[in-house]
Amino acid sequence: MLRECQDHGYFRGEACPTCASEGKFLMNESELDQVGRIMAGVLRHFPERFGLEMDRHGFVELQSLVQAIRDRRKNLHWLRSHHIRAIADTDPKGRYAIEEGVIRATYGHSLELDLDLPTDQVPDTLFYPAPPTEVEQILEAGLKPSDRKMVHLSRSWDDARLAGAYRGIDFQLLEIHSDNAVEEGVQILRAGTTVFLTDFIPPEFIVLCKDQPSEEEKRPPKDAEEEPTADRESDAASEGSDTEADEPQSEPSE
Repeated sequence: MLRECQDHGYFRGEACPTCASEGKFLMNESELDQVGRIMAGVLRHFPERFGLEMDRHGFVELQSLVQAIRDRRKNLHWLRSHHIRAIADTDPKGRYAIEEGVIRATYGHSLELDLDLPTDQVPDTLFYPAPPTEVEQILEAGLKPSDRKMVHLSRSWDDARLAGAYRGIDFQLLEIHSDNAVEEGVQILRAGTTVFLTDFIPPEFIVLCKDQPSEEEKRPPKDAEEEPTADRESDAASEGSDTEADEPQSEPSE
């Protein structure tokens, strides 16, 4: 659930994590999931489906995004820009950035963009979940992008485990010696809170993790924040465009 504390801003859950106040209701879980998937799809893959113009850095006008969603999702006619800001501000992975009335996704793109992301504060070690059938090739030839424009690396072993779990396939975790790679000229970009991007990791900086997740650990926990996939984002953007105007679910979202 998405709420707003008068003193401490937006938060997810039943009570403000700072002062425990209930705060003002903004969105229930179903609405949060629907709007979040639409945002991810539009800002990562297909702004044109919603009639939006995206600049070369991946930004679209925030108010235009709000209006486009309202026009195409009649059950979300109540949506306002502060709802989008609340989603972006409380996203645990830092998936979105808002600057002076424009918004973009920070990673996950299938579009050719110049993200111009920072290169500082990169951990010495990063991780990547790879299908077992690709591990040998990666260790020999290096890590290249597959279904996205850039390689997405995770901050921690557990972040990579969750990323692999949500892909719904078997995987093994690779350890990336990012400190050595950066020293040798490999550019690694800091995208979200737990995600880092690069064009290529040479094989000499990649090893198979000694500790591998169990079969149980490869299943995402029910309460974990799910990372939307391109297919799910596309489905969310395609569903319900002709639905009738419904009232917001649960409490009113003003």
